[in-house]
Amino acid sequence: MYDIENIRKDFPILSRQVYGRPLVYLDNAATTQKPLCVLDAMRDEYLNVNANVHRGVHWMSQQATELHEAARETVRRFLHAKSVSEIVFTRGTTEGLNLVASSFSDAFMTEGDEVIVSVMEHHSNIVPWQLLAQKKSIVLKVVPMTDRGELRMDGYESLFSERTRLVSVTQVSNVLGTINPVEEIIRVAHAHGVPVMIDGAQSAPHMSIDVRQMDCDFFTFSGHKMYGPTGVGVLYGKEEWLERLPPYQGGGEMIERVSFDNTTFERPPLKFEAGTPDYIATHGLATAIDYMQALGMEDIQRHEWELTRYATERLKAVEGMRIFGEAEHKDAVVSFLVGNIHPMDMGTLLDRLGIAVRTGHHCAQPLMDRLGILGTVRASFSLYNTKEEVDALVAGIERVAKMF
Repeated sequence: MYDIENIRKDFPILSRQVYGRPLVYLDNAATTQKPLCVLDAMRDEYLNVNANVHRGVHWMSQQATELHEAARETVRRFLHAKSVSEIVFTRGTTEGLNLVASSFSDAFMTEGDEVIVSVMEHHSNIVPWQLLAQKKSIVLKVVPMTDRGELRMDGYESLFSERTRLVSVTQVSNVLGTINPVEEIIRVAHAHGVPVMIDGAQSAPHMSIDVRQMDCDFFTFSGHKMYGPTGVGVLYGKEEWLERLPPYQGGGEMIERVSFDNTTFERPPLKFEAGTPDYIATHGLATAIDYMQALGMEDIQRHEWELTRYATERLKAVEGMRIFGEAEHKDAVVSFLVGNIHPMDMGTLLDRLGIAVRTGHHCAQPLMDRLGILGTVRASFSLYNTKEEVDALVAGIERVAKMF
């Protein structure tokens, strides 16, 4: 059974108070709290086997290397990738997206070539392409959506042309919670001979991921959104694509041989991992993945779906409530406004009640423009949240609304 009381004991921070009130942490789409096992694993490595990885002949370096590469294997299993050579460690989703944007455009794009994104993308899947548009005059095309927050697949198919080189879309919207039909998105793109990158920042923490079944060419996610440390993430790339892409950065670790006349590079994944990696964080990430899988990804998803459904029903009963994103397939996020109350005011006053939510445009200003608003209040759920916390949120919103 899903034992929420025991699960919460793994996260001591959840028992603290804020302004003299019990903490209700509902900002998980921004970052999740960390279980003791992750903190203990990282502390243990710093205390006992802290040494730079790869090429070291001494015992501690070899032990640290084994932990680092074991973490890569853990990620491979988590994503159901074919080989560890397809798993590149990054600083997070943003670096994964920038890496592909930079290396892919260097190798395969010229002036007038096109990239397809969607209207609900995070800025990290928009701005890198705009920077390339300024440098190389590539064209950004945008998949529209319905008022319910679902991508218009007919509009998507109409965007392809002989100049389309890549599709890059989010699997789950960080604002709307919409679960996009990525397998269909990929099928259509591949029918046009176009590779696809999936932003998995909001999906990897909440559901089972199988990159081979999905058939995506690239997939990226962040550790800190799935109970792991900050500053570490993963880029998955099909081996044939990673072999073809040029390096993203230069330096140690990613070279085979250097002379002043010529440099040759390691094969993937090391080709894309210049410099000393955060090998402590990769061990922490692997521990977080083990923790999630021990609970069961299907059970986590079922718990979060139930919370999302319950929260949506309770919030709809609040006078003046407007919920943004009512897709048929939705997960772990509810974004809303109440009457004419500014989201910053709502978030600030909820904070005084001990309730942590996110306010603003959520790094998705083009989506806010589509919705005709400046921002929202966002409550986002995780494996440790409860219905009682949802009740506290609703009571807090009603209390704030009375003040206005």
